[in-house]
Amino acid sequence: MKRLFDVVLAILLLMIGLLLMVVVWLLSAIATKSNGLFFQKRIGQFGKTFTIIKFRTMRSIALRDPVSGEYVNRAIIPPVCAALRKYKLDELPQLINIICGDMSFVGPRPDLPGYYDQLEGEERKILQLKPGVTCEASIKYADEENLLKKQKNPEQYNDEVIFPDKVKMNLEYYYKRSFFGDIKILFNTLFSFC
Repeated sequence: MKRLFDVVLAILLLMIGLLLMVVVWLLSAIATKSNGLFFQKRIGQFGKTFTIIKFRTMRSIALRDPVSGEYVNRAIIPPVCAALRKYKLDELPQLINIICGDMSFVGPRPDLPGYYDQLEGEERKILQLKPGVTCEASIKYADEENLLKKQKNPEQYNDEVIFPDKVKMNLEYYYKRSFFGDIKILFNTLFSFC
């Protein structure tokens, strides 16, 4: 039932939002001076890797280091891309991931290797779930990027506070998941943008 719902909704949204996706892709390509697409390996169901698709929102520029005087590459987020990220429009290509069966609309957000694939014991049950576009943890941490910027050691804060909380929430979802629960999460995601 969940798979059928995912595929039908993803195809409908692709058809309805095709023009929007083309506009977002063009904005992304121009702002990042690239092909506008971003591909990255993520951990999927059963710990298998898959390639997530997004619109690119960062570009690399060469800046002169004030101390050494040498040029170093720095990633920046152009203003138009910051807006795409804020409203999650950069995530639209994940509809393709859903149709291909790599993702679902609701499930734990797919993470980079080194996190979910390293879980042990009961927490590994999360890997039985198909990763999702949204979940309770992604709603709670919708502003994660800014939250991390405020920390003295963002990586440590993620590893010791945010990631364990996400694991706890996703394990709770594993035990309580239901079709109507997923619908509620989808509506909560939509309302979080209002």
